[in-house]
Amino acid sequence: MEKHFDINEQGYSIRCKLICSDHDKTARAFDHIAIVTHGFGSSKETAGTSKFGEHLTSKYKGWAAIAFDWPCHGMDARKKLTVAECLTYLSIVTDYAKHELKAKDICNYSTSLGGYLTLRYLIEKGNPFCRIALRCPAIRMYETMSGHIPEADHAKLRKGKEVQIGFERKMKIDQSFLDDLRSFCPMDHEYFDFADRMLILHGTADEMVPIEDARAFAENNVIEFLPIDGANHPFQNPEHMALAIHEIIEFFHAGTL
Repeated sequence: MEKHFDINEQGYSIRCKLICSDHDKTARAFDHIAIVTHGFGSSKETAGTSKFGEHLTSKYKGWAAIAFDWPCHGMDARKKLTVAECLTYLSIVTDYAKHELKAKDICNYSTSLGGYLTLRYLIEKGNPFCRIALRCPAIRMYETMSGHIPEADHAKLRKGKEVQIGFERKMKIDQSFLDDLRSFCPMDHEYFDFADRMLILHGTADEMVPIEDARAFAENNVIEFLPIDGANHPFQNPEHMALAIHEIIEFFHAGTL
């Protein structure tokens, strides 16, 4: 069962989707909640997110999943993308799960840009999550983002102008956004304190984010790393997605026993 709602806090209206079992559709509290974050240019409405929530809540009682749109993504009303507002969104949704839905345990399942933002959140804000699963995390987010911006737009950014980026939906960025990404790379930080609560999955055929970066990051921090043979960046093959969902659900469940 899926329920759409908004969290209105600090002047923001965060567009969310709650996924729970039909048996729990009238519940106002859940023991365990998985927060799901998407990648750049995507939204909370992906088929993979729905399948993850459905499998999780049908297999284990007392669980729910919350997916939300990052700023400037999906149904979000904002027009200009900043890292600070992304981190604020994650903080607000996490607080909602803890205080409004009374979750005893909160897990985090994040993809690509969402993976980068989660890793940054851990260092800059602390860790409220009992388990964290990252799929194809954009470890070197600055290089990933900058490399897909045309040189003509880079020239505009250097002159202090804004440019539009994105796929189906366009959003504004300025040079300060790229500078902010460049100022923080997870490779420059230690994650040993979180390592036993983390799982990283990455497709061997990822054409957007190099698997080598994720593998090196995991090895440097003694984090469990699971390569998915043949999977591309969005895990378009249903078998690859099903395997990832299974591994993440079991990893989350094991952390709440």
